[in-house]
Amino acid sequence: MTPLAAAFRACCLALALTSASLAQEDGWAGRLQQQVERIDQAAPGRLGLYVKRLDTGETLSYQADRPWYLASSAKLPIAIAVLQEVEAGRRRLGDTLRLQETDKVDGSGPLVWQGAGTGHTLQSLLRGMLMASDNTAANMLVRSIGEERLNERAKAMLGRGFERLTTFTQVRYDVYAELHPDARRLRNRQLVEIAAAPLGPQRVEALRRALGKDKSALQVPTLDEAYRRYYERGLNAATLQGYGGMLEQLVRGKLLSPAHTERLFTDLKIGSYDAYRLEAGLPRSVRFIHKTGTQFRRACHMGVIEPQDGGRAAIVVAACAEDLDEHKDAARLFEQVGRAITATMLPGRQPRR
Repeated sequence: MTPLAAAFRACCLALALTSASLAQEDGWAGRLQQQVERIDQAAPGRLGLYVKRLDTGETLSYQADRPWYLASSAKLPIAIAVLQEVEAGRRRLGDTLRLQETDKVDGSGPLVWQGAGTGHTLQSLLRGMLMASDNTAANMLVRSIGEERLNERAKAMLGRGFERLTTFTQVRYDVYAELHPDARRLRNRQLVEIAAAPLGPQRVEALRRALGKDKSALQVPTLDEAYRRYYERGLNAATLQGYGGMLEQLVRGKLLSPAHTERLFTDLKIGSYDAYRLEAGLPRSVRFIHKTGTQFRRACHMGVIEPQDGGRAAIVVAACAEDLDEHKDAARLFEQVGRAITATMLPGRQPRR
Protein backbone atom coordinates (compact mmCIF):
# COMPACT_ATOMS: atom_id res chain seq x y z
CA MET A 1 0.00 0.00 0.00
CA THR A 2 1.39 3.40 -0.97
CA PRO A 3 1.85 6.07 1.69
CA LEU A 4 -0.89 8.14 0.02
CA ALA A 5 -3.32 5.20 0.09
CA ALA A 6 -2.45 4.47 3.72
CA ALA A 7 -3.08 8.07 4.68
CA PHE A 8 -6.39 8.07 2.81
CA ARG A 9 -7.46 4.86 4.54
CA ALA A 10 -6.53 6.27 7.95
CA CYS A 11 -8.51 9.40 7.23
CA CYS A 12 -11.58 7.39 6.20
CA LEU A 13 -11.29 5.23 9.32
CA ALA A 14 -11.08 8.33 11.51
CA LEU A 15 -14.15 9.78 9.85
CA ALA A 16 -16.03 6.51 10.27
CA LEU A 17 -15.12 6.31 13.95
CA THR A 18 -16.14 9.92 14.45
CA SER A 19 -19.47 9.31 12.71
CA ALA A 20 -20.09 6.18 14.75
CA SER A 21 -19.28 8.05 17.94
CA LEU A 22 -21.64 10.86 17.05
CA ALA A 23 -24.35 8.38 16.06
CA GLN A 24 -23.94 6.62 19.41
CA GLU A 25 -24.08 9.90 21.34
CA ASP A 26 -27.09 11.06 19.39
CA GLY A 27 -28.74 7.65 19.18
CA TRP A 28 -31.76 8.43 21.35
CA ALA A 29 -32.64 11.47 19.21
CA GLY A 30 -32.58 9.46 16.00
CA ARG A 31 -34.67 6.65 17.46
CA LEU A 32 -37.12 9.08 18.99
CA GLN A 33 -37.39 11.01 15.72
CA GLN A 34 -38.33 7.83 13.87
CA GLN A 35 -41.01 6.96 16.41
CA VAL A 36 -42.39 10.50 16.45
CA GLU A 37 -42.62 10.58 12.67
CA ARG A 38 -44.59 7.32 12.70
CA ILE A 39 -46.87 8.59 15.46
CA ASP A 40 -47.48 11.86 13.63
CA GLN A 41 -48.22 10.17 10.32
CA ALA A 42 -50.74 7.80 11.91
CA ALA A 43 -52.54 10.45 13.95
CA PRO A 44 -54.99 13.13 12.84
CA GLY A 45 -53.72 16.70 12.60
CA ARG A 46 -50.12 17.79 13.12
CA LEU A 47 -47.66 17.27 15.96
CA GLY A 48 -44.78 19.42 17.18
CA LEU A 49 -42.20 18.24 19.71
CA TYR A 50 -39.11 19.62 21.42
CA VAL A 51 -37.05 17.38 23.73
CA LYS A 52 -33.72 18.22 25.38
CA ARG A 53 -31.46 16.30 27.75
CA LEU A 54 -29.90 18.88 30.01
CA ASP A 55 -27.01 16.64 31.09
CA THR A 56 -25.62 16.39 27.55
CA GLY A 57 -27.36 19.22 25.73
CA GLU A 58 -28.65 16.81 23.07
CA THR A 59 -31.88 17.96 21.47
CA LEU A 60 -34.70 16.70 19.29
CA SER A 61 -36.62 19.40 17.45
CA TYR A 62 -39.59 18.20 15.41
CA GLN A 63 -41.55 21.06 13.86
CA ALA A 64 -40.54 22.98 16.97
CA ASP A 65 -39.25 26.18 15.34
CA ARG A 66 -42.69 27.54 14.35
CA PRO A 67 -45.27 29.07 16.70
CA TRP A 68 -47.87 26.79 18.27
CA TYR A 69 -50.98 27.94 20.09
CA LEU A 70 -50.39 27.52 23.84
CA ALA A 71 -53.92 27.54 25.30
CA SER A 72 -53.62 27.05 29.08
CA SER A 73 -49.92 26.21 28.91
CA ALA A 74 -49.59 30.02 28.69
CA LYS A 75 -50.37 29.99 32.42
CA LEU A 76 -46.83 28.92 33.27
CA PRO A 77 -45.17 32.07 31.87
CA ILE A 78 -47.92 34.05 33.62
CA ALA A 79 -47.02 32.36 36.92
CA ILE A 80 -43.30 32.97 36.43
CA ALA A 81 -43.92 36.64 35.58
CA VAL A 82 -46.03 37.10 38.73
CA LEU A 83 -43.34 35.51 40.91
CA GLN A 84 -40.69 37.69 39.27
CA GLU A 85 -42.77 40.71 40.22
CA VAL A 86 -42.84 39.38 43.79
CA GLU A 87 -39.07 39.03 43.78
CA ALA A 88 -38.74 42.56 42.40
CA GLY A 89 -40.69 43.80 45.44
CA ARG A 90 -43.70 45.04 43.49
CA ARG A 91 -46.09 42.36 44.77
CA ARG A 92 -46.31 39.98 47.73
CA LEU A 93 -47.70 36.46 47.74
CA GLY A 94 -49.94 37.44 50.62
CA ASP A 95 -51.49 40.36 48.73
CA THR A 96 -55.27 40.04 48.41
CA LEU A 97 -57.04 40.68 45.12
CA ARG A 98 -60.79 41.25 44.94
CA LEU A 99 -62.67 39.31 42.29
CA GLN A 100 -64.30 41.59 39.71
CA GLU A 101 -67.11 40.73 37.33
CA THR A 102 -64.75 41.53 34.46
CA ASP A 103 -62.37 38.79 35.66
CA LYS A 104 -64.95 36.06 35.22
CA VAL A 105 -64.69 33.76 32.21
CA ASP A 106 -65.77 30.25 31.31
CA GLY A 107 -63.43 27.29 31.54
CA SER A 108 -61.80 25.29 34.29
CA GLY A 109 -61.88 26.24 37.94
CA PRO A 110 -64.47 27.38 40.52
CA LEU A 111 -63.70 31.11 40.81
CA VAL A 112 -66.11 32.09 38.04
CA TRP A 113 -69.02 31.05 40.29
CA GLN A 114 -67.96 33.14 43.28
CA GLY A 115 -69.41 36.54 44.03
CA ALA A 116 -67.65 39.71 42.96
CA GLY A 117 -65.68 41.24 45.84
CA THR A 118 -64.42 37.97 47.31
CA GLY A 119 -60.76 38.15 48.24
CA HIS A 120 -57.99 35.83 47.11
CA THR A 121 -54.25 35.95 47.78
CA LEU A 122 -51.73 35.85 44.97
CA GLN A 123 -50.51 32.54 46.39
CA SER A 124 -53.96 30.93 46.23
CA LEU A 125 -54.57 32.32 42.74
CA LEU A 126 -51.29 30.88 41.48
CA ARG A 127 -52.19 27.48 42.90
CA GLY A 128 -55.68 27.61 41.38
CA MET A 129 -54.40 28.74 38.00
CA LEU A 130 -51.80 25.97 37.75
CA MET A 131 -53.36 23.04 39.61
CA ALA A 132 -57.01 23.59 38.56
CA SER A 133 -56.17 25.60 35.41
CA ASP A 134 -58.62 28.25 36.61
CA ASN A 135 -59.11 30.83 33.83
CA THR A 136 -60.64 33.42 36.15
CA ALA A 137 -57.64 33.12 38.49
CA ALA A 138 -55.38 33.66 35.48
CA ASN A 139 -57.29 36.81 34.52
CA MET A 140 -56.91 38.16 38.06
CA LEU A 141 -53.17 37.50 38.09
CA VAL A 142 -52.71 39.21 34.72
CA ARG A 143 -54.63 42.20 36.08
CA SER A 144 -52.41 42.24 39.17
CA ILE A 145 -49.22 42.90 37.19
CA GLY A 146 -50.61 44.42 34.00
CA GLU A 147 -50.56 43.02 30.47
CA GLU A 148 -47.62 45.16 29.38
CA ARG A 149 -45.37 43.99 32.20
CA LEU A 150 -46.49 40.40 31.62
CA ASN A 151 -45.62 40.55 27.95
CA GLU A 152 -42.25 42.18 28.57
CA ARG A 153 -41.33 39.27 30.79
CA ALA A 154 -42.92 36.65 28.53
CA LYS A 155 -41.00 37.97 25.52
CA ALA A 156 -37.74 37.67 27.43
CA MET A 157 -38.59 34.06 28.37
CA LEU A 158 -40.14 32.77 25.14
CA GLY A 159 -38.03 34.61 22.58
CA ARG A 160 -38.35 34.51 18.81
CA GLY A 161 -41.77 33.68 17.41
CA PHE A 162 -43.64 35.04 20.43
CA GLU A 163 -46.12 37.87 19.83
CA ARG A 164 -48.35 38.48 22.83
CA LEU A 165 -50.29 36.89 25.68
CA THR A 166 -53.81 38.13 26.34
CA THR A 167 -56.37 37.51 29.06
CA PHE A 168 -58.61 34.48 28.65
CA THR A 169 -61.58 36.81 28.32
CA GLN A 170 -59.87 38.51 25.39
CA VAL A 171 -59.51 35.14 23.68
CA ARG A 172 -63.29 34.77 23.75
CA TYR A 173 -63.84 38.29 22.44
CA ASP A 174 -61.33 37.79 19.64
CA VAL A 175 -62.80 34.46 18.52
CA TYR A 176 -66.44 35.54 18.71
CA ALA A 177 -65.66 38.85 16.97
CA GLU A 178 -64.70 36.82 13.90
CA LEU A 179 -68.39 35.86 13.80
CA HIS A 180 -69.66 39.36 14.53
CA PRO A 181 -67.78 42.48 15.78
CA ASP A 182 -70.48 43.27 18.34
CA ALA A 183 -69.28 40.26 20.32
CA ARG A 184 -66.68 42.55 21.90
CA ARG A 185 -69.54 44.31 23.72
CA LEU A 186 -70.73 41.19 25.52
CA ARG A 187 -70.56 41.17 29.30
CA ASN A 188 -68.53 38.50 31.06
CA ARG A 189 -71.68 36.86 32.38
CA GLN A 190 -72.93 36.51 28.81
CA LEU A 191 -69.65 34.87 27.76
CA VAL A 192 -70.10 32.29 30.51
CA GLU A 193 -73.71 31.64 29.44
CA ILE A 194 -72.72 31.24 25.78
CA ALA A 195 -70.03 28.74 26.75
CA ALA A 196 -72.70 26.46 28.21
CA ALA A 197 -73.64 25.56 24.62
CA PRO A 198 -71.54 22.77 23.04
CA LEU A 199 -68.81 23.81 20.64
CA GLY A 200 -69.98 23.93 17.04
CA PRO A 201 -73.32 25.10 15.57
CA GLN A 202 -74.96 25.28 19.01
CA ARG A 203 -72.28 27.67 20.28
CA VAL A 204 -72.73 29.85 17.19
CA GLU A 205 -76.49 29.89 17.76
CA ALA A 206 -76.04 30.83 21.43
CA LEU A 207 -73.78 33.70 20.40
CA ARG A 208 -76.22 34.87 17.72
CA ARG A 209 -79.08 34.95 20.23
CA ALA A 210 -77.01 36.81 22.81
CA LEU A 211 -76.19 39.43 20.19
CA GLY A 212 -79.74 39.56 18.84
CA LYS A 213 -78.53 39.18 15.26
CA ASP A 214 -79.91 37.35 12.24
CA LYS A 215 -77.89 34.47 10.83
CA SER A 216 -77.28 36.57 7.71
CA ALA A 217 -75.38 39.10 9.84
CA LEU A 218 -72.65 36.63 10.81
CA GLN A 219 -69.33 37.20 9.04
CA VAL A 220 -68.35 33.54 8.94
CA PRO A 221 -70.69 30.53 8.94
CA THR A 222 -68.96 28.22 11.45
CA LEU A 223 -67.04 28.23 14.69
CA ASP A 224 -64.28 26.29 12.92
CA GLU A 225 -63.72 29.21 10.58
CA ALA A 226 -63.82 31.73 13.42
CA TYR A 227 -61.13 29.84 15.34
CA ARG A 228 -59.06 29.35 12.20
CA ARG A 229 -58.98 33.09 11.61
CA TYR A 230 -58.18 33.73 15.25
CA TYR A 231 -55.28 31.27 15.29
CA GLU A 232 -53.80 32.93 12.20
CA ARG A 233 -53.25 36.08 14.25
CA GLY A 234 -50.49 34.38 16.25
CA LEU A 235 -51.64 35.52 19.68
CA ASN A 236 -50.96 33.37 22.76
CA ALA A 237 -48.48 31.29 20.77
CA ALA A 238 -44.78 30.45 20.98
CA THR A 239 -42.28 28.12 19.37
CA LEU A 240 -41.67 24.87 21.21
CA GLN A 241 -37.97 25.68 21.16
CA GLY A 242 -38.73 28.95 22.93
CA TYR A 243 -41.04 27.32 25.48
CA GLY A 244 -38.52 24.54 26.04
CA GLY A 245 -35.84 27.16 26.60
CA MET A 246 -38.02 28.77 29.26
CA LEU A 247 -38.45 25.40 30.99
CA GLU A 248 -34.69 24.87 30.92
CA GLN A 249 -34.04 28.28 32.45
CA LEU A 250 -36.65 27.57 35.12
CA VAL A 251 -35.17 24.28 36.33
CA ARG A 252 -31.62 25.66 36.16
CA GLY A 253 -32.69 28.34 38.63
CA LYS A 254 -32.19 31.27 36.25
CA LEU A 255 -35.73 32.65 36.36
CA LEU A 256 -36.69 32.48 40.04
CA SER A 257 -35.18 32.08 43.49
CA PRO A 258 -34.81 28.52 44.84
CA ALA A 259 -37.75 29.03 47.20
CA HIS A 260 -40.10 30.25 44.47
CA THR A 261 -38.87 27.58 42.06
CA GLU A 262 -39.68 24.89 44.61
CA ARG A 263 -43.11 26.44 45.25
CA LEU A 264 -43.79 26.45 41.52
CA PHE A 265 -42.75 22.80 41.21
CA THR A 266 -45.38 21.92 43.80
CA ASP A 267 -48.08 23.78 41.89
CA LEU A 268 -46.90 22.04 38.71
CA LYS A 269 -47.76 18.71 40.35
CA ILE A 270 -44.30 17.28 40.97
CA GLY A 271 -45.77 15.19 43.77
CA SER A 272 -48.68 13.64 41.88
CA TYR A 273 -49.32 11.31 38.95
CA ASP A 274 -52.26 12.03 36.67
CA ALA A 275 -51.85 9.33 34.00
CA TYR A 276 -52.93 11.88 31.43
CA ARG A 277 -51.42 12.77 28.03
CA LEU A 278 -47.60 12.64 28.17
CA GLU A 279 -47.61 11.44 31.78
CA ALA A 280 -49.68 8.38 30.88
CA GLY A 281 -46.74 7.22 28.74
CA LEU A 282 -44.06 7.95 31.35
CA PRO A 283 -42.99 5.69 34.22
CA ARG A 284 -44.83 6.43 37.44
CA SER A 285 -41.48 6.52 39.24
CA VAL A 286 -40.25 9.67 37.48
CA ARG A 287 -40.88 13.13 38.84
CA PHE A 288 -42.58 15.36 36.29
CA ILE A 289 -43.57 19.02 36.49
CA HIS A 290 -46.02 19.95 33.77
CA LYS A 291 -48.82 22.12 32.41
CA THR A 292 -51.37 21.19 29.77
CA GLY A 293 -53.30 23.41 27.38
CA THR A 294 -56.58 22.69 25.59
CA GLN A 295 -58.65 24.75 23.19
CA PHE A 296 -60.76 24.10 20.11
CA ARG A 297 -58.72 21.71 17.90
CA ARG A 298 -55.52 22.63 19.76
CA ALA A 299 -53.68 20.87 22.60
CA CYS A 300 -50.32 21.10 24.37
CA HIS A 301 -48.43 19.35 27.13
CA MET A 302 -45.27 20.98 28.45
CA GLY A 303 -43.04 19.71 31.23
CA VAL A 304 -39.74 18.58 32.65
CA ILE A 305 -38.86 15.05 33.68
CA GLU A 306 -36.70 14.92 36.86
CA PRO A 307 -36.43 18.72 37.26
CA GLN A 308 -34.86 18.64 40.72
CA ASP A 309 -31.20 19.34 41.57
CA GLY A 310 -30.96 22.28 39.23
CA GLY A 311 -32.00 20.15 36.27
CA ARG A 312 -28.84 18.06 36.49
CA ALA A 313 -30.53 15.00 34.97
CA ALA A 314 -33.61 16.72 33.57
CA ILE A 315 -35.38 16.10 30.27
CA VAL A 316 -37.32 19.06 28.88
CA VAL A 317 -40.41 18.18 26.83
CA ALA A 318 -42.65 20.60 24.93
CA ALA A 319 -45.39 19.08 22.77
CA CYS A 320 -48.31 20.63 20.90
CA ALA A 321 -50.80 19.40 18.32
CA GLU A 322 -53.36 21.03 16.07
CA ASP A 323 -56.32 20.16 13.83
CA LEU A 324 -57.48 17.21 15.92
CA ASP A 325 -60.00 16.46 18.63
CA GLU A 326 -58.44 18.34 21.52
CA HIS A 327 -59.54 15.77 24.09
CA LYS A 328 -59.58 12.13 22.94
CA ASP A 329 -57.20 12.40 19.98
CA ALA A 330 -54.79 14.62 21.89
CA ALA A 331 -54.76 12.34 24.94
CA ARG A 332 -53.95 9.32 22.79
CA LEU A 333 -51.32 11.17 20.74
CA PHE A 334 -49.42 12.58 23.70
CA GLU A 335 -49.50 9.27 25.55
CA GLN A 336 -47.84 7.66 22.52
CA VAL A 337 -45.20 10.41 22.57
CA GLY A 338 -44.64 9.77 26.27
CA ARG A 339 -44.16 6.06 25.61
CA ALA A 340 -41.69 6.85 22.84
CA ILE A 341 -39.70 9.05 25.22
CA THR A 342 -39.72 6.27 27.82
CA ALA A 343 -38.51 3.68 25.30
CA THR A 344 -35.68 5.82 23.89
CA MET A 345 -34.56 7.95 26.84
CA LEU A 346 -35.49 6.08 30.03
CA PRO A 347 -34.01 2.61 29.54
CA GLY A 348 -35.11 -0.03 32.01
CA ARG A 349 -38.22 1.86 33.01
CA GLN A 350 -41.72 1.10 31.83
CA PRO A 351 -44.76 3.36 31.69
CA ARG A 352 -47.67 2.50 33.93
CA ARG A 353 -50.14 0.18 32.23
